[in-house]
Amino acid sequence: MVEKVIMLGNEAIARGAWEAGVTVSSAYPGTPSTEISENITKYPEIYAEWAPNEAVALEVAIGSSFAGSRALCSMKCVGLNVASDPLYSMSYIGATGGLVIIVADDPGLYSSQNEQDTRRIARAAVVPVIIPSDSQEAKDFMIEAYEISEKFDTPVIVRTTTRLAHSQTVVELGERDERQPIEYEKNIAKNVMMPANAKNRHLVVEQRMKDLAEFGNTSKLNKVEMGSDTSVGFITQGIEYQYVKEAYPDACVLKLGLVNPLPEKLIREFAEKVDTLYVFEELEPVIEEQVKAMGIKCHGKDLFTIQGEYSANLIREKVLNQNLDLKAPAQIPGRPPILCPGCPHRSTFYALKRLGLHAAGDIGCYTLGAVPPLGVIDTTVCMGSSIASLHGMEKARGREFIKNWVAVIGDSTFMHTGIASLENLAYNQSTGTVLIMDNSTTGMTGHQDHAATGKTLMGETVPAISIYKVCKALNIEHVVEVDAFDNDAVYKVVKEEVNRESLSVVIVCGPCALLKGQTFPYKVRAITDNCKKCGACLKPACPAITKNDDNTVSINSTMCNGCGLCVSQCHFGALEKYEV
Repeated sequence: MVEKVIMLGNEAIARGAWEAGVTVSSAYPGTPSTEISENITKYPEIYAEWAPNEAVALEVAIGSSFAGSRALCSMKCVGLNVASDPLYSMSYIGATGGLVIIVADDPGLYSSQNEQDTRRIARAAVVPVIIPSDSQEAKDFMIEAYEISEKFDTPVIVRTTTRLAHSQTVVELGERDERQPIEYEKNIAKNVMMPANAKNRHLVVEQRMKDLAEFGNTSKLNKVEMGSDTSVGFITQGIEYQYVKEAYPDACVLKLGLVNPLPEKLIREFAEKVDTLYVFEELEPVIEEQVKAMGIKCHGKDLFTIQGEYSANLIREKVLNQNLDLKAPAQIPGRPPILCPGCPHRSTFYALKRLGLHAAGDIGCYTLGAVPPLGVIDTTVCMGSSIASLHGMEKARGREFIKNWVAVIGDSTFMHTGIASLENLAYNQSTGTVLIMDNSTTGMTGHQDHAATGKTLMGETVPAISIYKVCKALNIEHVVEVDAFDNDAVYKVVKEEVNRESLSVVIVCGPCALLKGQTFPYKVRAITDNCKKCGACLKPACPAITKNDDNTVSINSTMCNGCGLCVSQCHFGALEKYEV
């Protein structure tokens, strides 16, 4: 009897990797791709790890492919930027054991700093792209991706989106393909990308894409569904296919699973069968531009937005010309994003605010230090950029300018790309101050471990890399560790270090309040009779403390984690810590 289960898209991808016979998986956590690796740990036949960044993750998978075994590398869209260096070269080299790269795009910007489209990068790298439209296809297309990788000697990108990754559909399970590794053969002309070899491999890559385009004309990855209404045809992909079928079930549809390269013959044949052709694709007009370049008339971004997620209503409005009388949703009070109660970062940001300092920020939950009422982070670009940005400011404007600046970065982000930036500051004689906010986890994506936590993705306990020792190894003389919950010490240390005329690092240590197993021995309560209504305790912006109608304050005991920052602000005994 065939077993069927309901699976998230990410769960199905992990299952597909297992069924395809994958033996190695390496990734860096990043929403919306994180759950892929977490689900892979359910399958003991696959070795799975968190790598320090996406480039390293891909290079690990590349090594597995060289050795003849099937490998997986997973990341979110912006992670592909980090991994692009090995990607472009592997396009030329190809794949011995199947090599699949999962890239999760984020239309609508739910958790990313930009809305980039992986298909653009894949076209530049000359790598095929496969896009599933539901969880069943997410599993099945993984298996097909490995077949294509080995048949056509190429890495393959399987592109998902937030909606597919985190939606659930029924999946029919299969068995694992227990494969023997492909025998290793030394081949310098193919595997060593020095210029003379790369020139020849470039020709191979271009021919490979022509062969893949021909393959796409008959592949089961691409499917034509001729509806009863031939006046309208849609070329679509991925989750957008579901919106087309919901809004216009009678329309003719060409659903592309292999979107790079495009199957030109199949597209031309489909276009001839319909009166009006629409290309319905989220984000960039990647398919539309190529269809128009074939001389085929179609509608695309002239009707549909280039930004954000699509929906069935977009088709109803723009194609079916329906006047959608959509009632406005119930209006609820806005809830701006804010650091959690007991967050170890709050004391650091409050100290920066009191000192009137600006911060070059980085990617993590601590980016919330940019929003009111703390509002101390002025810049955020990408992973690891804060440290190098501070250095650039100093070289552009001198020491006097950065006396009012610091760089802030989390522990996981420091291990990701911050180390190289700090090396640059040490080597090129910066005098800035770097705050490494060490909360013992990768907090933003759901508490994944990294090299400085002492635990692997497989659950093994290993020696934790000391961030302090890494900084000292870079010949930085002034490296200070301070307890994030010792508010006076944080303020004092930051004040001292920003006034130092040489490079310094402050490691602010305090576990994330949401870490599994984290306990809090204290809470805080308000003594209303002592309250002077000055509002000082509200300035650190802890959501557990609120102002009453009479301007006194209350503490929500279910939210309070007893960090004591509010207590340190009150000089009238109106707040006190107590043991629980």
